[in-house]
Amino acid sequence: MTRHMFTNLLLLWSLGHHLDVNGLTYALKEQSWNNQNLSSVPQDLDVRLRRLDLSNNLIRQLHTLALPYLEQLDLSSNQLDLFSEGAFEKLAQLEQLNLSRNGLNNNLGSNSRALQVLGGLKSLDLSMNTLSYEAVRLYLKNKPSLDQLKMTGNVLTRLSHSLFKESKRLQTITIDDNLISEIEQGTFEPLSQLQTLNLAKNNLAHICDFKLPQVKYLNLSRNSVEFFVTHEDDQVYRLEILDLSYNKLLYLPVVPKMNHLKYLYLQNNMIGSLNSEPTMVSEANSLYNEIFSKKIARKNTLHSNWRLMPLVYIDLSFNHFRSFPLETLSLLSSLETLKFSDNCLQNILWNIRNYSDTEGLRQLYFHSLKNLDLQSNGLVYISPLFLGALTQIETLNLQENSLQPCGYTDHLNASLSTQPVNLNTLCVAFGQLKTLKHLNLKENNIKRLAPQAFQRTSLVSLNLAKNVHMEMQKGALEGVQTTLQSLIICEINMSSSHLSLPCLPALTQLNISNNRLDMIPSTLSCSHVGELDIRNNDFMTLNYSLIHALTMNLTVMYISGNQFNCCDSRWLTILNEMKIKLPDINETKCFSGDRNFVMTEYMKNSVLYCLPNTKAQEVHFGQISIIILFLIVLLVVLIIFSRKLCTQRSFIV
Repeated sequence: MTRHMFTNLLLLWSLGHHLDVNGLTYALKEQSWNNQNLSSVPQDLDVRLRRLDLSNNLIRQLHTLALPYLEQLDLSSNQLDLFSEGAFEKLAQLEQLNLSRNGLNNNLGSNSRALQVLGGLKSLDLSMNTLSYEAVRLYLKNKPSLDQLKMTGNVLTRLSHSLFKESKRLQTITIDDNLISEIEQGTFEPLSQLQTLNLAKNNLAHICDFKLPQVKYLNLSRNSVEFFVTHEDDQVYRLEILDLSYNKLLYLPVVPKMNHLKYLYLQNNMIGSLNSEPTMVSEANSLYNEIFSKKIARKNTLHSNWRLMPLVYIDLSFNHFRSFPLETLSLLSSLETLKFSDNCLQNILWNIRNYSDTEGLRQLYFHSLKNLDLQSNGLVYISPLFLGALTQIETLNLQENSLQPCGYTDHLNASLSTQPVNLNTLCVAFGQLKTLKHLNLKENNIKRLAPQAFQRTSLVSLNLAKNVHMEMQKGALEGVQTTLQSLIICEINMSSSHLSLPCLPALTQLNISNNRLDMIPSTLSCSHVGELDIRNNDFMTLNYSLIHALTMNLTVMYISGNQFNCCDSRWLTILNEMKIKLPDINETKCFSGDRNFVMTEYMKNSVLYCLPNTKAQEVHFGQISIIILFLIVLLVVLIIFSRKLCTQRSFIV
């Protein structure tokens, strides 16, 4: 028995010792000396280390590191400008090296020789070292295993085919924020595994013939690119994301005919400066002819290839479009999101060219488009034919335009008209958008919201904020009562007498802040509002029976910026009892007599602030009673005294 117990104890000790050693080994896999003001590498580092962080220190020189198992070394943000010749010789397992934000532009000869021994390196970061083309070429010698290279913020002015000739396995190259204006043919083409190429923030002026079928992500943003052209052939390109934002593009890019492009970023360019879509297409064709000495047969051959693209997202915001490129964009059969804000549109007309002799207008469709952003364009009119083409639209952002919604009877008239007349009298027939769920009409200077303005839509959220002089007519929301969940009608300068809301059983969020309201519409009692914002209005009290009804679903309520009566606060008691969140209660004030109080101060002892007036009244009436009683007694005494006096005088006589 004793022997059996001893064996068990020995087994437990052995197991515990094994766990302890393993835990210690795991703990020693990684060590950080980050931000310790070190001027040199600490001595006696454990040889079992796998990851070592020495970033954000003051190290200037690097001597031999004897860490045979080290895989990751971070020396970023030091003052390194000199490596001893054998600095990296004993780092046989090193795969990731971060040397960014140092002074590696100095001592190029000895430093590059020291780095040449790291033939197994997979990731190298040389960012922010003021490195020239020649310096980078030296540092990249003997790097056959390299698959990630980052050189952000250096001073490279050109790239050539010899730069990466010893690093054919590169998958990701980041050379943004340099001075590159020239890329020699053959620089990236031999890199068959290259998937991500970031050349943002350089001085590239054009891409004449894009020939990188292996690349999936290409970032050319913030250059000076005027055009992007690919030779039309049957080569399949793997390109999925193309970023050409913040350039000087005049035309839509001529992308590879066969591609996998899903995301195209073209914001902040000069596309649309040529006034019309036909002109833009014609000029692009001419450019292509000039570059490749070819003759484009059909009018829209280049952009007709867009039919083959699986594009789901395109950003054309902050360009110079004066007309909407209907024909070109309608070719994108998979497009789900189109950002077209901050352009120069005033009207979206149905200017479609007929390529046949048949009479009537040619109808195009945006079969997959769900999200359309047209904010800040100055739009006055949108053709019903264009709205009819948005067969799957769900979100429409029209903020900061000048559009007037039609009433339901106007919908019918607008949909029958194909010729725009007086643009000042025209309206937008939202009733055509049967799939519409989210509509933003903020800051459109809407004058009148007519009855049934959104009839036949499927609105879930509606933003009508900052339409300062808007008249909201009775029945304006008729037709969306059962679907509307979020309604914003703040900053409209509206009084309670002009706010007409129907029963909205699906409503969960209501914002009526920054108006002149003194009463919450009683029709809200049948809604399911969870968040209510009544800030900055003229409320002195709230209907406590309505508040009680709302608390069945209410979770958050914003109430500051009103002048509540401290002594008429049964509604507040109900909110507190139901534990409704009041995030701005510390900013909310109420008044009692001629004094204002912060609501929280009042809530601590409401009786104290409301009783002084009652006591004053009691004291006032008491004093009057005493004075009257005193006068009566005085009068009685005087009468008695005068009678006695008269009696005495009569007796003497």
